[in-house]
Amino acid sequence: MIVSKENAEHYLWGDDCDGWHLLKSPTLSVIHERMPAGREEQRHYHSAAQQFFFVLSGELSMELEGELHRIPAGKGIPIPARSRHQARNDSQSDTEFLMVSEPTTRGDRVNLEY
Repeated sequence: MIVSKENAEHYLWGDDCDGWHLLKSPTLSVIHERMPAGREEQRHYHSAAQQFFFVLSGELSMELEGELHRIPAGKGIPIPARSRHQARNDSQSDTEFLMVSEPTTRGDRVNLEY
């Protein structure tokens, strides 16, 4: 089956961020996400999962172990397991990105205080 955000399982996170499960399995997860301007997720890490964020449109700010990275469309950043990180949209427009996790992050997230 061909998968896109038009036919994938959709969910909301945060107040108004979107996610579409393009691939959802215990060993691999691929999610297309949309984050409006000025939004951020809670700082956290994953005990076992490594991730890769690839920006499709806009710009994503990623704080990774205390260092800020600005990732434009067409570029990505790997997040090793146990690395503290926080995705943010510091721009004035929506950003869309792919988040690939291996294995899935379900039950693997540890939220951190700021």
